[in-house]
Amino acid sequence: MSEKFDKLVNIVKRLRAPNGCPWDRKQTLYSLKQNVIEEVFEFIDALDRKDIENIKEELGDMLLHVVFHSIIAEEDSLFSIDDVLDGISEKLIRRHPHVFGNVKVNGVDDVLKNWDEIKLKEKKEKPKHYLNDIPRGLPPMERAYKLQKKASKVGFDWSSSDKCFKKVKEEFEELYDAHKNKDEGAIKHEIGDMFFALINYSRLSNIDSSEALREASLRFEERFNCVEDKLKEENKALTESDLNEMEQLWQICKQKN
Repeated sequence: MSEKFDKLVNIVKRLRAPNGCPWDRKQTLYSLKQNVIEEVFEFIDALDRKDIENIKEELGDMLLHVVFHSIIAEEDSLFSIDDVLDGISEKLIRRHPHVFGNVKVNGVDDVLKNWDEIKLKEKKEKPKHYLNDIPRGLPPMERAYKLQKKASKVGFDWSSSDKCFKKVKEEFEELYDAHKNKDEGAIKHEIGDMFFALINYSRLSNIDSSEALREASLRFEERFNCVEDKLKEENKALTESDLNEMEQLWQICKQKN
């Protein structure tokens, strides 16, 4: 295992060397943010498809970014890959005192409670506000969920999904009013509130809102592909069809999935 990891490290160092790859040499610690995000979503896509070979490949791509960033940081005398490995090992031991220490827990809830308490103690600089440690760079849906979840830990939450659903209906009515008034600014505002309320309702209903949206997108893709396939059977392209014909085919495809 160590030899294989060392091989990867040496390959990346070779790519960064003076006689290495111009593209790899050009990168900085901050230039690959979008690449990292794309790799994570490609990994999620592979998980959704239960594509084991692709899961393995995407894990390798993410590992590459860990090594790549660490080597760049080492070149800039910031930290090394050893520092990264030491840091995560120490963190795992520190945050699992019920495994590596003498702390007793009674299930997952206790584990999560201890984790949050230990994490808070680790903060070198206490956030100005309670929600400040929720990264603003998270995808909007995930960040909304985390904000709601953390607020709920101090009692700021709906008492039931039924009461939250009333809020969803209220936000929809406000969106409808904005739509009727053709108020673009208000429409944007109310769409945001509508999404936020739906995520809240999903959370209280124990439904992963991101997963629900991914499944809805997949259904749309599969049905649209089905429409395209049926048009091809008639030697027609999508651009040669009209909305009425595609809608009829859509309803047929909808019955299949």
